[in-house]
Amino acid sequence: MNISMKWLSEYVLAPQDMDVFCDAMTMSGTKVERAETSGKDIELVVLGEILSIEAHPDAERLVVTQVNVGSETIQVVTGAKNVSVGDYIPVALHGASLAGDLKIKKGKLRGVESNGMMCSVEELGLSREDFPEAPENGIYLFDKEELKTKGYSLGDDVKPLFGLDDTVVEYEITSNRADCFSVLGVAREVAATFDRELKMPNIGFKEVSGNIQEMVKISVEADDLCYRYLGKIVKNVKVEPSPKWFQEKIRSAGLRPINNIVDITNFVMLETGQPMHAFDLEKVGGAEIIVRRAKAGEVMKTLDETERVLDESMLVIADKNRATGIAGVMGGEDSKITAETTTILFEAANFNGTNIRHTSKKLGLRSDSSSRFEKHLDPNLVEFAMHRACALIDELNAGQIVEGQIDIYPNPRTERKLSYDVAAINQILGTELSEQEMTDIFRRLTFQVDMESKTVIIPTYRADIEGMADLAEEVARIYGYNEIPTTISSKNPTVGHKTISQKAEDMVISTLLALGANEAVEYSFESPKVFEKLRLPQDHPYRRAMVILNPLGEDFSMMRTSMLNGILTSLSTNYNRRNSDVTLFEIGRVYLPTALPVDNSDKNAEMPTEKNCLVVGHYGKKDFFDMKGMAETLAIALGETFSYQPSAHSFFHPNRQADIICADKRVGYLGEIHPLVADNYEIGAKPYVLMLDLDAVVDHINLSKKYEPIPKYPAVSRDLALLVKEDVLAGEIEGVFAEESGKLLEKAELFDLYQGEQIEKGYKSMAYALKLRAKDHTLTENEINQVLDRILRKLDTTFGIRLRD
Repeated sequence: MNISMKWLSEYVLAPQDMDVFCDAMTMSGTKVERAETSGKDIELVVLGEILSIEAHPDAERLVVTQVNVGSETIQVVTGAKNVSVGDYIPVALHGASLAGDLKIKKGKLRGVESNGMMCSVEELGLSREDFPEAPENGIYLFDKEELKTKGYSLGDDVKPLFGLDDTVVEYEITSNRADCFSVLGVAREVAATFDRELKMPNIGFKEVSGNIQEMVKISVEADDLCYRYLGKIVKNVKVEPSPKWFQEKIRSAGLRPINNIVDITNFVMLETGQPMHAFDLEKVGGAEIIVRRAKAGEVMKTLDETERVLDESMLVIADKNRATGIAGVMGGEDSKITAETTTILFEAANFNGTNIRHTSKKLGLRSDSSSRFEKHLDPNLVEFAMHRACALIDELNAGQIVEGQIDIYPNPRTERKLSYDVAAINQILGTELSEQEMTDIFRRLTFQVDMESKTVIIPTYRADIEGMADLAEEVARIYGYNEIPTTISSKNPTVGHKTISQKAEDMVISTLLALGANEAVEYSFESPKVFEKLRLPQDHPYRRAMVILNPLGEDFSMMRTSMLNGILTSLSTNYNRRNSDVTLFEIGRVYLPTALPVDNSDKNAEMPTEKNCLVVGHYGKKDFFDMKGMAETLAIALGETFSYQPSAHSFFHPNRQADIICADKRVGYLGEIHPLVADNYEIGAKPYVLMLDLDAVVDHINLSKKYEPIPKYPAVSRDLALLVKEDVLAGEIEGVFAEESGKLLEKAELFDLYQGEQIEKGYKSMAYALKLRAKDHTLTENEINQVLDRILRKLDTTFGIRLRD
């Protein structure tokens, strides 16, 4: 927010040193982004009077003038056609600086000496929009009578005459301080910070007789969105340009002056923070104002001459026939103020800030009014702003204010009373302030203090003050954060630690990096086209994706339900850049729809279930078993045991894929990407992918490490060549080994798999090497045979497995 120091000084005396001012305001909570002095590049431009004009001896288009600049008379050669003897003009002297880094030096023009230059507004960095009275392509001419009234003399610096002697400060106002989005709000902060007197603006005005109840009817139908509506009428209005001083203030805040009535509403908004609107009452159908919800599909043209299509969630200001304004956002073209306007209805209201923001976003229409209303303004500000606008009508002689007002305010906001505890606040801050020092700070903040009951009454515009901690913060920022002594904490410090999920994630990353993989980061937004690239069936659960309401484009229009597309896209990029052997992994989230509504406004909307997943992809020298080995290594690092079952994923090769099982639960899958899918991603090599649901895996991990002494007794190895049916899995056989051998089994390794002519049809030969060891003695042959007998019996009875002949 930009505020003129000249305007601010009308309400509070601020320090002249801008560095001191900006630092103090930032430290007290009103952060200064920057301070810029207007006209700082304009130097040695003074007020001059043309004494004579003569033709140039060698140039028809030039004239030679004598100009009185106060201390001397100088000769200036100019080509300007709009100057006359006796005119008061801005003159750039020898050595002057103008806008655009233009330097003025004495010299000769067609053989005649010129000691300066007459200036237009453009040469001072201004425009005819700033000064409509300035001639087009001519020298700016001052009003002599106005100069005499203001006490200016020849030779005086002209910057104040153009409003170029002001400093505009840009503040960063936090959203919880709606009261500071105004000149008066910042002035209050300045007064509190520097302990200065705050001068409030004049809100007195004269009224003429009349019956406002007969002139206009106002009703509020949507009282849940409009908390207060105040209307007041001004008749015999004279619509004309605002005075220069008034326009300068409007411009200093970055707004464009329009006419005196519209400028008053903008002035009041900038000064008090309360947006206002003025209706041409003769254009209000039936002389009736109705605050209601818009009708579905209702259309109205706003002041920017754009037709807006409204819906039932939006609040409008309507007359008997149509909507005439979007509440809190922008007025309507049909009831705007024009030169023919003679009677106006001033509106000052308080609307639901959340509704205003939603309306503004839906329409793509953000205004100075909406940006203030969405901060949740104080409804008690409405009447003050209305009276200030009426006072300005009086001051500018812009019309006659009709006595009385219509004020619909069913639930007035009352001041909040809070107790304060000096000792508690000192303990929070680490200070030793006395009660008198503390209550003086409260009074500087315009809080009413009762020292007997130890309470303060908080003004309604400070809705952010809710308890003792807020009072302590107010004391701290006004007392000065840099004044609070450094102390050692009296509390025992806590030691932070990572969650089990974070530790597991760290372990996964370090393990994969050690295995030679590189980490990748993919987009969470994807295109619906990825479903076809992955050959997913129409009923596949991955197709149930969350759709983005306002996507950047179709390629980023939904939340990913799988990380396959991202990793395959990265593998494709690497393959097409001729990287021959690549292993990548990513840990990220997938977003799966649920039936949980986002909010009450949209019952059909859903919040996604977010799952933390791992995807690993490689191609090149590695194959399916390398990928399975990575899964096994991860299982060991996490203290898990993985087993594998056949799977039927459409994006994998039908005979080279498996589901990963952990604690009897499917937690992922791995396999070779289907050749057609690989072609879709333009990957010429065989890509392999591993996917793990880390959230599911974390439920069973064991990161604690247990160390055991080196065995004292020897191990015994036995080989088993088994004749196994084709549909029996290795994992099932290994489960029997572990179950029947108890703690004696140290390792079971499949070292041979054979199917061929020597094996009967429907069977396969699987050869295992078993390593057995007891911790407390050397195993006997009898013990070994007992274990092997148990294993073979269980394999035979469960799976029909027997020893191969």
